[in-house]
Amino acid sequence: MTTEIQKPDLEEIRNILDIRIGHFHDKITKWIFRNIEILRGLVLIVAGDLVEHLDFERTEIESTGVVDNTLRELVSDMVFTVPFRDTSKGDALTIYILLEHQSTVDRMMGYRLLSYMCHIWYRQLEKLREENVTQSQQRLRPILPIVFYTGSRRWVSPLSLNAVMDVPEQLARFVPTFDTLFFDVKDMQTDELMQTDHPFAWLMTVLQKEEDDADSMRQAFETALKRLDPLESENPVLHQNLLIYLYLLVIGRRQEDEHPDLLQLLRVHTQNKEVENIIMSGAEAIMLRGIEQGIEQGRINEKRTDVLKLLRHRFKDVTDSVVDEITEIDDLVRLDELFDQALAAESFEDIDLSNNGE
Repeated sequence: MTTEIQKPDLEEIRNILDIRIGHFHDKITKWIFRNIEILRGLVLIVAGDLVEHLDFERTEIESTGVVDNTLRELVSDMVFTVPFRDTSKGDALTIYILLEHQSTVDRMMGYRLLSYMCHIWYRQLEKLREENVTQSQQRLRPILPIVFYTGSRRWVSPLSLNAVMDVPEQLARFVPTFDTLFFDVKDMQTDELMQTDHPFAWLMTVLQKEEDDADSMRQAFETALKRLDPLESENPVLHQNLLIYLYLLVIGRRQEDEHPDLLQLLRVHTQNKEVENIIMSGAEAIMLRGIEQGIEQGRINEKRTDVLKLLRHRFKDVTDSVVDEITEIDDLVRLDELFDQALAAESFEDIDLSNNGE
């Protein structure tokens, strides 16, 4: 059972910002949605009529979402179980959020959602069987599917199976249909977001500007910080995590020359020492990452020089094209292989400069 996210540690912040791991938007979104008040804010915007019927304080976060082996690198999602306030007609609702951060529009989204929902129901059924619930008592939970889309391209494809089928009218009733809630961050009007005046909405006004010019980003950033100020006394843990989300967004998505000004705004709007420490520690992590990358690049440059020096020493016909090929290699392991080949080769033809080294 989870109602508040745990206080983040430095390692967690480093993992989110680590460009070698990638998937920044997936990581930052999953991180902030571990706070159930943020989940409630999303539902408030996309399906406000449901909020009063759901007991968000007793929400449980599934340990894992749905994994599609055919799209393992593209699928990112979250699954929540939210109890009904009135349990006379059921115990809980499953909220399924599919995180879609790529700018390509997937016309097969309706099919994907149905397949993921069926997987969730299958897991529910397995659990009921493990608990020895009799068939007559087995009940599947309804699923509220939400597509959380942050791509910059406008999404125009319908989220339905009909959109990807040629269905004669007399057969239309045999095609599964279900409602899907679609939250398009970039296409959402500010007025629509602000109808709730929820902290989640203010975060989204900043996310909307992640690719805009510096002035637009700064204005949205400062406005959001001012609107979030009352939370510092009302709900300090929530406030702390909202500021850290904004901090991560700045570091992960804005140019370095904007960082000092935006981070100073963050400091002005908090008295929380832990937030200050995270900001400073995160900056240190970024600096260390840069140092590590610099050291790695230095090793690569040094190894390139060694390979070329050895080739020129052993073979006189090292052409400019060979030099260019080796200069473009960024893989230290591959350069080590070439160095070993250059040592053992009887002639230049024994050295394999192909990309795979085979």
